[in-house]
Amino acid sequence: MSRIGRQPIPLPAGVTVAIEPERVIVNGPKGELSERIHRDITVEHVGDELKVARPTDRGEHRALHGLTRTLVANMVTGVTAGFEKRLEIQGVGYRAQLRGRDLELALGYSHPVPVKAPEGIEFEVPMPTRIVVKGASKQQVGEIAAFIRKQRKPEPYKGKGIRYEGEYVARKVGKRA
Repeated sequence: MSRIGRQPIPLPAGVTVAIEPERVIVNGPKGELSERIHRDITVEHVGDELKVARPTDRGEHRALHGLTRTLVANMVTGVTAGFEKRLEIQGVGYRAQLRGRDLELALGYSHPVPVKAPEGIEFEVPMPTRIVVKGASKQQVGEIAAFIRKQRKPEPYKGKGIRYEGEYVARKVGKRA
């Protein structure tokens, strides 16, 4: 008995899906993404939807079913709309600028910090204190944004550093005389 998920994944126009044993490949206007899936989970292309099914209701299969459905849905979203993460830079003299496709950060060190743009990732710098990381793969966009933030994490006393847009940084008082 095969259990099909309650929410099929709709396929927008212009998106093609190739389903191989243990692999799903999604092609769209923003590129191609592929993901390896567990051999117990099946992905079916029915009409203009993708359906993910599991063999039993055991906890392990239910977890793999939800994971696979989310990964495939993120691939479909990535090749159509794409993903982006926004970062803010705070601190006197801290700034970012583009050098071709790559990013160069001035973060209070004695040298600039270069960040290479991997294949499939695009940087935008609308202002010297704002960075936008864009790409089709949600995982890759998140990893690059986390790597940029790691170059100078926000510190709790003055709040200087790189943070995600809207991130709250708990401030500390510091010592008093």
